Amino acid sequence: MSTAPRLAAAKKNWGHDETGCTVLHIDMDAFYASLETARNPRLAGHPVIIGTGTRAVVSAANYEARTYGINSAMPAARAHQLCPNGIFLPVDMAYYRMMSRRIFDEVFRQVTDQIEQVSVDEGYMDVSHALLTWGQPSRIGTWIRQQVSKRYGITCSVGIASNKLVAKMASTNAKPDGMLLIPQARQAEFVQMMPLRAIPGIGPAMGKKLTAWGVQSVADLADMSKESLTQATGSAIAAGHLYQASRGLDDRPIVTHAPEKSIGSESTFASDTRNMEKVCALLRRCSNDVASTLRKRGLLARTVTVKLRFADLSYMTKTRTLANPIDTASAIYPETVSLLKSMLKMPADASPTVELPREIRLAGVSSSSLSDVSSTPLQPSLEDLLKEEDSTRNAGPDANKLRSAEQALDQVRRRYGGKAASLGA
Repeated sequence: MSTAPRLAAAKKNWGHDETGCTVLHIDMDAFYASLETARNPRLAGHPVIIGTGTRAVVSAANYEARTYGINSAMPAARAHQLCPNGIFLPVDMAYYRMMSRRIFDEVFRQVTDQIEQVSVDEGYMDVSHALLTWGQPSRIGTWIRQQVSKRYGITCSVGIASNKLVAKMASTNAKPDGMLLIPQARQAEFVQMMPLRAIPGIGPAMGKKLTAWGVQSVADLADMSKESLTQATGSAIAAGHLYQASRGLDDRPIVTHAPEKSIGSESTFASDTRNMEKVCALLRRCSNDVASTLRKRGLLARTVTVKLRFADLSYMTKTRTLANPIDTASAIYPETVSLLKSMLKMPADASPTVELPREIRLAGVSSSSLSDVSSTPLQPSLEDLLKEEDSTRNAGPDANKLRSAEQALDQVRRRYGGKAASLGA
């Protein structure tokens, strides 16, 4: 469910010169809610909201529901207040993923294999080679929209441009159920008519920094030098990106097989809590899930991140990069507890029975900086060697024994289910 700003004035005929416009961005319209309506036509015309339960947040809403002011990440309880006559349905992720695979395989890949899937409901296509058969990018876009509608009973919007940035902004402004071609000669004009938040990557924090410098629109952004942008953003890299983006330029290629960037697990508490033992127990379960997934995929992680969402729905994350890559809960979990205390400005030796300074609604763990276990050299530190010597002398558990124990638990979980067993604290 896209929340990117749209401009009614942008949804117009920008011309028919398709030269160099070989990138398509396809975005499904209200994907989850549209799929639910397609498999249950009686929902048509009614406000449909995906997300149930007093503690849930809205995952998606159809266009009828959006007229009530409902948007993604809104608490479901608030959505009930705004739209008491809405039809609230649980998230059926297995069904949405299955339909996504079908659409990508049965429609998109009939055009080209040069596809970068960004999520279950959107992706980029490089159609430069496909033009030998199809002739024009707009013919491809029209065919895709027709096929998605005919085969699956849902709609999608298509942006056509010379690069990924402009193609995505075009599909956003083509919504719902539209197609927008931005000729290469007019891409700067198109981008510069947009509000700041239309540029992907400009969130509230960056927007606030730029506003402090008097930047209100992409056109204002384009008037700034790289040096001024560096001062405004505090980052030369961010400044370079914004300088290019404000001119409608983007040299990112289509990545057909993107390596996995992170593996995570999170959960919402039944009620907000200050109980540190409860929060640590959840972090332990999340650490188990992350470690098990890492081993299943043959990956090691060097970075651990903890995410907290508070009672007011604000959230905080904190990350730590480790000296050696890991794939065990026994290594991940202690880092998560340390990060938790650091985030909440608690003493490192705080007892697990103390009350947390803020109510926690959700907690999660993720791992990143991933590498293949078969090609990652593991260099034990002096501390590791001393621990190994000490454990041998005292017959206590060392990292290798704990890893072996967790691998054994993997076998138990595969046979009896993911919650059949876990490593104790």
